[in-house]
Amino acid sequence: MKTTTKRRHHSPEFKSEALKLATQTSEPSAAKQPGLQESQRYNWRAAANRKASQSEREATLATENARLKRQLAEQAERSWPSYY
Repeated sequence: MKTTTKRRHHSPEFKSEALKLATQTSEPSAAKQPGLQESQRYNWRAAANRKASQSEREATLATENARLKRQLAEQAERSWPSYY
């Protein structure tokens, strides 16, 4: 007979606190304290890093987009006939 275990879902706050704890102590010992597997912590850290790098890319793209809009507006202004 196979016993099934329920999957626990952790809140984002719990995950961030667990990651903070992991930075203060070693990764394997930090995983055992709240009763988590080491792999869970590594997966959470990888997801957090992906999210952070995505935010950085979005910020870079927003800056580039603003620069290009300014450049386009300047070119449109220069090409506008002077008799208007």
